[in-house]
Amino acid sequence: MGRARRARRIAQAAAYGGGVGVAGLGVLGALGYGLLRVEAVMTRRIVGQHFEGAPDDAGRYGTGHGQPVRLVVLGDSTGAGMGADHPHETIGATVASGVAAFSGRPVELTNVAVIGAESTALGEQVDRALDAVTEPDVALVLIGANDVTHRIDTSVAVRHLAEAVRRLRGAGAEVVVGTCPDLGALEPVPQPLRLLARRWSRDLAAAQTVAVVEAGGRAVSIGDLLSEAFAAEPHVMFSKDRFHPSPVGYARVAAALLPSVCAALHLFGELDSPAPDRRRGEGVGPVAVAATMAVTRPGSEVAPAEVGGQARGAQGRWAVLLHRIRPALPALPALPGSGASGGSGPRPSPATDEAEDDVTTPAGTPGAYA
Repeated sequence: MGRARRARRIAQAAAYGGGVGVAGLGVLGALGYGLLRVEAVMTRRIVGQHFEGAPDDAGRYGTGHGQPVRLVVLGDSTGAGMGADHPHETIGATVASGVAAFSGRPVELTNVAVIGAESTALGEQVDRALDAVTEPDVALVLIGANDVTHRIDTSVAVRHLAEAVRRLRGAGAEVVVGTCPDLGALEPVPQPLRLLARRWSRDLAAAQTVAVVEAGGRAVSIGDLLSEAFAAEPHVMFSKDRFHPSPVGYARVAAALLPSVCAALHLFGELDSPAPDRRRGEGVGPVAVAATMAVTRPGSEVAPAEVGGQARGAQGRWAVLLHRIRPALPALPALPGSGASGGSGPRPSPATDEAEDDVTTPAGTPGAYA
């Protein structure tokens, strides 16, 4: 079964009840599960102990004029900032400072993220967030890693995330969700756990993306954003526990999230919704396809879209896939027999991802994925 189909199945189970297995463990059997338990114990010894807490980053950022932008952060230790040494080094603080700079207004940050939180804890966090800020302008949610490591039923995790997004949207907030990071990118995790963790992480991230877009939010792929940097400079990108990002690592994640948060707040004008560029693998199509492509390219945003004035097609909700952090385009090779430059956009690598031949994008769809 391809990842797009699994993402749809998980999202449907989340919407209508029922389960699809605990983080994908059902396909492994008792023997595989026993092996994972041993590997998990080894990993905890390698990674080391967690920090005692995270810096309190709540407060006002920026000195602009006008009413403050009200930003709330929800989620797990990544949202809380475990591994940061100073309140200004967290993802929430970095995003708040960026929004203040782009908007020319101060930003009031309220952080209700909890270290160790799973998606099932988001309901309580939304309660606390809305008690503190009745009408937030934007909410940033970072969740998923503990759902994988604690073996939470994926459809249950996705259902709680979708409900949190709906409640925040109902309170008038724009919602940006940083989906599950790729736990297979962590070098201290031994094989075969790393390979399985990568599959579970990406499956959960794809399902989260489908559910977030269905609920009216924007999903941003965190993926293996730190993997190459971790391999090159682990002492720089990761904190002393070798699991949570360092302040430099948090800045890298915040840089991927900030453009989507600013776009959600309409700070970029017409660039809030740029025309998809097929040469970069961007486009409009079924949300499950967009979700599958996003998990293989960190920093990708998937957001609700319409085709011909319709929000849904035969394969579900329409979505736009954007790479808001846009590197320079490489020279495109000429297609055989074309006599001109051309080519399709980037696709998931067959060495690291599964073929998605179970989904087709209707021919002629405006901006359809390359």
